[in-house]
Formats: sequence, C-alpha cells, structure tokens
Amino acid sequence: MSVAPYAVQTATARGRLHAEAESPSRSPWQRDRDRVLHSAGFRTLQYKTQVFVNHQGDFFRTRLTHSLEVAQIARSIARSLSVDEDLTETLALAHDLGHTPFGHAGEDALAAAMRDWGGFDHNTQTLRQVTKLERRYFDFDGLNLTWETLEGLIKHNGPVDHPTGYVARYADGLGLDLSSYASVEAQIAAMADDIAYHAHDLDDGMRAGLLDLADLADLPVVGAALALVRERAGGVAMSGDVAEETHLQDRMRHETIRRVINALAVDLTEQTRRNLAELAPRSADDVRAAAMPVVAYSPAMARDNGAIRTFLYARMYRHWRVNRMTRKARIAVESIFSILADDISLLPDGWRQEARATDAMGARRIVADYIAGMTDRFAMEEHRRLTDLSVAG
Repeated sequence: MSVAPYAVQTATARGRLHAEAESPSRSPWQRDRDRVLHSAGFRTLQYKTQVFVNHQGDFFRTRLTHSLEVAQIARSIARSLSVDEDLTETLALAHDLGHTPFGHAGEDALAAAMRDWGGFDHNTQTLRQVTKLERRYFDFDGLNLTWETLEGLIKHNGPVDHPTGYVARYADGLGLDLSSYASVEAQIAAMADDIAYHAHDLDDGMRAGLLDLADLADLPVVGAALALVRERAGGVAMSGDVAEETHLQDRMRHETIRRVINALAVDLTEQTRRNLAELAPRSADDVRAAAMPVVAYSPAMARDNGAIRTFLYARMYRHWRVNRMTRKARIAVESIFSILADDISLLPDGWRQEARATDAMGARRIVADYIAGMTDRFAMEEHRRLTDLSVAG
C-alpha cells in the first residue's frame, strides 16, 4: 500500500534491537502485529476487566474485545489518512498488554504496593511485557518488536516527561527521544482508544442497567445521535409485545453508539487533515518534531468529548455498584501482593527461582509482574488459594 510522506516508511525503518532477517512476504509491522496476536499477554486480555469484572456477564467488554474494537477504528482512520495500517493496528492491539486484572482497580493497588519499590503503571508494564516477559524465542526475551512499534507503545500518549526507570533505560538503548511526539500511526491508535472506550463504555453501562437511553439525551454528541435514532424508531410499528419493545431498545442503543463512534472518528479525521495541511510534514520525523500532536479532535469536539468523559466518571465509573466491585478487587490484589512479597517461597516454580536470584526490590518487581499477568478469574482463584484454608494451594 502506498502511504503519505508523513507516514512511517519501510525504506527508513530502524530495525529491531536484535537483528533478524526481513520477511519476503510481510512488512516489519505485519510481523509485529502477528507476534502481538500470538503472544501470551494478548490471550490473557480475554479475561481481563474493561469496566466490569469478567464473571459479571458474558457480553460486557473485556480488554481483548476492547483492543479489537480499537484496532478496527484505528485501521479505518489510518486508511483515510494514508498512513501505515499495519503499524497502526499493531499499536492498537498491543496498547493494553500491561493492564492488570480488575482494570484500574488492580493497577491502583499495584501502584500503591510498589510505591517505594520503583512504582507501577500499565504503560511501563506493556513495555516490560513485549521486551522481557514474553519468552518464546531462543535468541531473546520479549517479542523483539521494531523500533517504530516500541516508540509508539512508549509515546502514544505524547512526550514522556517523567519516564520510569525501565522506560528511560530502554529508550536510551533504542536511541529514542522521549521529549518528542510519536508517529501519526501511534497518535491514531491512542485516539482510537479514546473513541472506543467512551462509546463502548456507554454501551456497557446501558447493558448493565447503570445508564438508560433517557440519561443520554442532554449529553453532547450522544444526545444528537439519540435524537436521530428516536426519530427513526418512531416510524417502527409496534404490537405492544414486551419482548418486541426490548428488542427495539437494544436496536436503539446500538444505533446510537455506532453514530457516536462515527461522529468522533469523522471529526478526528477531518481535523487531523487540517493539522497535517498546516504543518505540511515531509516525513515521519517532521511529525515527531511538531510542537503539538497532529491527530486531534476539533476544539468543539474536544470539549464535547470531555463532557462525555465527565459524565462517565460521575454516572458509571463511580456508580456504587462499580465502586463495590472496585473495592473488592483492590483488596484482593493488595492481599496477593502483600502475602507473596512477604514470603516469596509461595510463588510458583520459575517465578520463585527468579525472585530468589535478585534483591528485595527485584523480588517485588517479579511479584508485580506475576500479578499483572493474571486474568480476573486467576487472580480471584489465587486470592482464595492464599487466604482460604478450605482451598488447596
């Protein structure tokens, strides 16, 4: 596929930390995408929380379904802007590999537990996952992803002002400038994440009964989409059957959410085209050196998107039912960490040997790595194994 001058280019790709022969049939970023898809970390996303803990329902988003939805949105935008779709998709699929079980509740618990031991955040953990914790190849740990993919994972949210020690050391080894922006592809992946989780969290909130269509009527973007849907639904003949009414509500919810996604994606694409026309970058490095991100909403849409975020925090993420599950999840992760950090002999084989071979800080990092890689279900079972006398270890 021919890409614009400001896109990443295979001709100027900066390679991998460990040299490998190029594939005759796949670009470097197609290979990166395939390695992410086949990784252990990607598979565990199937049972990691997006908002609702995995066992709460079969139809709520998980980190896996969220990542797939982000990838679809990101790839469509990349195609519209004539940049590399494969790199964009790779970054979208990999962006959540460092997330803990139980979503942000698990991350908050690990961050608190590791505060005096080097800290914890999911972006750094994503880098650890793809550069260290995946152990599949004879010649190296990690997935040996390309420079461009690693740059996108590290800087997809913009310049990194206060890098963790692991990020700083790895960036130095890559010759990666943390003070600049990432490629257009990485910026698209980050904004596609924003579009996906806002729209789909609204959807899951309604599925869970925490929100109702009527609650969205005054919300920017969403309210306008809902008004169009209600107008269309008004012409649907109804028999008065309860099941039929339920099906209509389901259709209305879906029709509203897809219009929200479209509105956000179209605005983002159009504003990005304007930004690119003004900047007139002749290379990906020109994008990296820009004073601000080129992939962005229009000012009006940025305000409206902020209102959606505020609404979700007030009405969904801090809903008392979500708060209860969040609290229980945080307690479970805190307990697992405390028990294992206090006595590393309780760690499984492999993890235990690694923890014994390092110092106190290193041992705690290994415990954090172990917990971060757990699914929701495994974490719940591990908590019971460590705390419930009736459960075999």
